[in-house]
Amino acid sequence: MMTWITIGLSAATLLLMAVFFSFVLGWANRAFHVPEDPRVEACIGMLPGANCGGCGFVGCREYAVAVVHDGAAVDRCTVGGAETAVHLAAIMGVRLDASLPYRPVVHCGAHFEDRRMRPPYRGEARCAAANLVTGVQGCTYGCLGFGDCQRACNFDAIHVIDGLATVDYERCVGCGACARACPRNIITMVPFKAERVLVVACSNHDAGKDVQRVCDVGCVACKACQRASSLFTVEDNLSVIDYDAYNPANLGDALAAMKKCPRRRLTFVGKPLPEDLEAVADEKMPAVVTADFKTTVDDTEWRG
Repeated sequence: MMTWITIGLSAATLLLMAVFFSFVLGWANRAFHVPEDPRVEACIGMLPGANCGGCGFVGCREYAVAVVHDGAAVDRCTVGGAETAVHLAAIMGVRLDASLPYRPVVHCGAHFEDRRMRPPYRGEARCAAANLVTGVQGCTYGCLGFGDCQRACNFDAIHVIDGLATVDYERCVGCGACARACPRNIITMVPFKAERVLVVACSNHDAGKDVQRVCDVGCVACKACQRASSLFTVEDNLSVIDYDAYNPANLGDALAAMKKCPRRRLTFVGKPLPEDLEAVADEKMPAVVTADFKTTVDDTEWRG
């Protein structure tokens, strides 16, 4: 009999506690409820849902919350592009200023056949692992070619071709995953003034004779480009383009400088124009890459 009384008291006590805490939780939910701004859900509805991190936030929801509550810029979604920025600006009631699209640039132009002093590597076939090995290749500025950037890209927009990471600008959305994955930091996100941008396809700052010893295509700081065009200067053994003076619509003598470069390191990156494709329809397209450069278009530091 006492056992049943004990069980009954225990059950009653638990029931009373459940009712009490349900009441307390219900009251706390009402008392401390913070209503969510409906603009958050509206912004989420306009975002592509890729959760790529290109905006600098973990995912689309976090970015939407930052836009609504923290004043984050509405044009940071690289996947959605200009259309998404327009929608977010309308939701937030803000003015959308013109901005340049960001795209990745690989600061190396050497394929396997262009490299010297590259001993056999038998370690883990990843750039992050190979980068820890001293002397894995002669050029310490060059692409390692094991595809960490390729595996990081969710849009199939970068591939390792003959040992060189090569961006497919037709597919690229500018999320920046490849730049974050590169252990040598030779891929950076830069704002494009036009669909195609003239670049110096090397980032080696060693003396010319040292570059020639490790690479067949690296810039040797001969200054031929500098003599041909005021757009170029040689700084720290590397040709640099003045992007403040750079005008995509009128390159002038810069094109002549391209022809004078003995190493053919001045080229374009970005989407090819129709006339460019027609001109090389029967040729194999070369890889187009750039080195570091700087401009005052915005606060971003370009490398060149």
